[in-house]
Amino acid sequence: MLLLLQEAHDTAAAAGGPFTINPGLIIWTLVVFGILLFILWRKGLPVLVKSVEERERRIQKQLEDAERANAEAQRLLEEHKKQIAAARSEAQEILAKAKTVSQKERETLLAKAREEYDALLNRARKDIDAEKEKAIQALRREAVELSIAAASRVIESNLDTEANRRLVTEFLEGLGKAENKK
Repeated sequence: MLLLLQEAHDTAAAAGGPFTINPGLIIWTLVVFGILLFILWRKGLPVLVKSVEERERRIQKQLEDAERANAEAQRLLEEHKKQIAAARSEAQEILAKAKTVSQKERETLLAKAREEYDALLNRARKDIDAEKEKAIQALRREAVELSIAAASRVIESNLDTEANRRLVTEFLEGLGKAENKK
């Protein structure tokens, strides 16, 4: 066997080196290539195609999931925008209602304060008028007393005190009516 190998090697070296064409080697190379191609075609290609198809399906599914997630995110974003807009409009409505309520309350309080002020002013005027009348009556009585005292000293007589008071009171009332008519 060694001899055969030595002889094949010598023949190849004698044939011309690495750049020489050997038709036997070409045929055997083509036969081995064809067998390997057939084996790969029957056994390897279906596995390779199956793994590529599986990967393609996974990628397609991931793309669809991403698309659905994006659509859901857009929908949620729009929904949140609508909710925010609704909340803002509701807040504006609440503020407007609060302003109108506060304005009405303010007007009510002002009207009530005016009424209380007018009532207090009227009561004060009535009290002042009553006190004025009391003071006038007191002054009239005092004037009557002083007049009687002065008249009794002047006349030096003891007149009926009740009759004198009546006379002076009637006189002063007559004077008061005359002043009111002016």
